[in-house]
This record gives sequence, C-alpha cells and structure tokens, in this order.
Amino acid sequence: MSSTSNFEVRPAIVRDAKAIAEIHVNVSQAAFKSVVPGEKMPAISLDKSQAYWRDAIEFNEPQVYVAVDEGQVVGFVGFDRSRDKGTPNTVGEIWAIYVATSHWGQGVGLALWDAARDGLQEEGCTKVTLWVPLGNERALHFHDLAGFKREMTSLKTVAVGSVKVEEIRMKRDL
Repeated sequence: MSSTSNFEVRPAIVRDAKAIAEIHVNVSQAAFKSVVPGEKMPAISLDKSQAYWRDAIEFNEPQVYVAVDEGQVVGFVGFDRSRDKGTPNTVGEIWAIYVATSHWGQGVGLALWDAARDGLQEEGCTKVTLWVPLGNERALHFHDLAGFKREMTSLKTVAVGSVKVEEIRMKRDL
C-alpha cells in the first residue's frame, strides 16, 4: 500500500478529544452491527470516550494522531508499544484506528497507518500488531492489504457488554 491521500495527518491536541470520541462511538456502533448482526451494541459513553482520549493525548499514551480534512477531524490512530504480555519492546501495537464513516474508502485509514508506522519506527519498533474482531470484514480486509498477517493461534474472546466477540491478532514487520 502506498499513500496517495491529501489528508493532513498530525499529532492530536487536547481539543481534538471530542471529535475523536464522536468518531470512536459512531464507528464502533457501525462496526458492531457488522460483527454481531441483530444484537444491540452496548452504549459507549461519549463523555468517557472523550475523557479517555483527552488523557491519552495529554500523557502521550498511546500516541494519537488525527487525520484532518478541510479543518475537520475525520479519523484517528492510537499506537504505542504492544500491551500483549511477553512481547519484546521492539513490538509496537495499533491500539485503535478509526475513520468517520463519511470518509470510508477515501484513503484516510491509509494515511493514518502510514503515520503510525513512521512513529513506531522512530520509537525503534521492528514489528507491529493489532487486534481485530473476526467479523469486522472491512477492518480485516484493510489490514490484509496493509501487509498484516493473521495469527490463527491468537484467537481470544472478549466481552462487549453481554455479547462475546472473537478477536484475532494481526502482525507485520515494519
């Protein structure tokens, strides 16, 4: 994959937290519908999401970048060292990557991935992982195209409210 987008990607600032939270909540709901059709998504508090991302931006954990189109935040990525137990400190992780549904398929995700990859390489990482729900075909396809490989032995079940969702770790060299 190569970047051909015209979106500005920059480090997030605290005042971006509200837009990031709105994208996080809206895209999570859209993705949940594709992963668990017919189930109602547990409510995600916009205030809690905004507080989480404000703290992440303020304390730089994870590092957060935003994609901006005509002055509006249209996507974000959070990345840092891997949170998986037992991984060396040369393994980074994409903690979150979300693009507003209005901008799907326009290169925003690719621009965010490029920025995260560069940031992780600057931190000395040589590999990167991320976790994706198995039913999220859009996300799986995007990461397949970005060169990630599925680690079939990594399957885990996580609770999303009262619903159980299977996730798979994906990995690639940087």
